[in-house]
Amino acid sequence: MKNNKRIYLLPALFVLVLLLASACGNQAGAGSNPYAANEKPAESESATQAGNAAPPTENAAGPEEKILIVIDQTAKPIEGNSFDFIVKQLPEGYMLKEMKWVSDQNEITNTYEEAIEHGQTGEDGFYISGNGQFSGFFYPDSLKDEKGRVIFTFANDENNELTWEKEITLK
Repeated sequence: MKNNKRIYLLPALFVLVLLLASACGNQAGAGSNPYAANEKPAESESATQAGNAAPPTENAAGPEEKILIVIDQTAKPIEGNSFDFIVKQLPEGYMLKEMKWVSDQNEITNTYEEAIEHGQTGEDGFYISGNGQFSGFFYPDSLKDEKGRVIFTFANDENNELTWEKEITLK
């Protein structure tokens, strides 16, 4: 009789170990991914490409409402000055509402609709073009080397807003 119980105990123990290992593996995987979780609840996730690493910046989103935006300031073979941005992660139900550049010298604000228009016309300011495939900020030479904040505002159907911001220097 004891032998029969051992036969059931061994597979049950094996399943328990697998469950624990997979649970620990998921948590460890989240910790090893710098974009997976906030260390501080009131911080957003941010990343840059081409060595422009910057620390996460504050926003109104909590840990369950993570926002991840990538800002790319690498040089492009186009005329003029610009940076690109990609919204990688956004809380469910929220949409981009407004984008701002704020510095000591300038404040440029564009709504989502204005950004789509700029994507069609090529006008300075925030733009979204190619059916939303491309997004960025065109700016004149006078703003080059200006230090300021990029601020994105998102809203849901109930008009609740979340913001994400990052301090950068225009290149």
